[in-house]
Amino acid sequence: MKLLRVGAPGEERPAVRTEDGRLLDLSSVTPDIDGAFLASDGIERARASLREGDLPELAPEGLRIGAPLARPGKIVCIGLNYRDHAAETGAAIPPRPVVFMKDPGTVVGPFDEVLVPRGSVKTDWEVELAVVIGRRARYLEGPRAAREVIAGYAVSHDVSEREFQLERSPQWDLGKSCETFNPLGPWLVTADEVGDPQDLALSLSVNGVKRQDGHTRDMIFPVDHIVAYLSQYMVLRPGDVINTGTPAGVALGLPDTPYLRSGDTVELSVEGLGEQRQTFGQA
Repeated sequence: MKLLRVGAPGEERPAVRTEDGRLLDLSSVTPDIDGAFLASDGIERARASLREGDLPELAPEGLRIGAPLARPGKIVCIGLNYRDHAAETGAAIPPRPVVFMKDPGTVVGPFDEVLVPRGSVKTDWEVELAVVIGRRARYLEGPRAAREVIAGYAVSHDVSEREFQLERSPQWDLGKSCETFNPLGPWLVTADEVGDPQDLALSLSVNGVKRQDGHTRDMIFPVDHIVAYLSQYMVLRPGDVINTGTPAGVALGLPDTPYLRSGDTVELSVEGLGEQRQTFGQA
């Protein structure tokens, strides 16, 4: 099942996308798609209403698609989680997941404008698989337990400012938490529909030139391991998002470091999870 939120910023309504591409209004099931929805068996309630066939259809023309999840509790990110990306940045393969946090306020819709920060000269792109947590998780005992707390997956664009990230602070947060720096969506695809999260292709193009062409099988730490690992150090709650890392091809690792500028267009996708497209503007 594909869950999404449509409408103007701050006025989104919950919806479900059917197999034939129609959009159905979920407002009778839930006021929004958020942590409370996930924690209260919202996915099963939405699935039941879909089976009953009584959800009204929405006209998609001119309808903005917002982030599929409202107000993530936290965004936990995994750095250097693809061997080829670690190599292109000159970093060693990490012995354990590299963990950092990203401001949840960075989340915007998959087609919204992304802003190059003032003073930025090294704004970079990163296509990633996002994991959305559906149940409270603490001290999980291995991969099987981890799978049971995952509500679904989405396309995530972990936009980064490399000077802010790597040169202005020993921590990465300054370069990761600029406004609009995490387009998410278009859909939250439920875990049962995705199947194996380690069998998904990822790609990203800038101004029509393909820059990233990767696959989740090349992760150093797979999704199940990441979720179980994080639960040993923090409580994961419904509505939390985990960005699981990016494959090679970021501007930082390219010979001419072609960082993003206002007017550039980025298109990205994860197999089975939909596509994003953003034109960059100036903050």
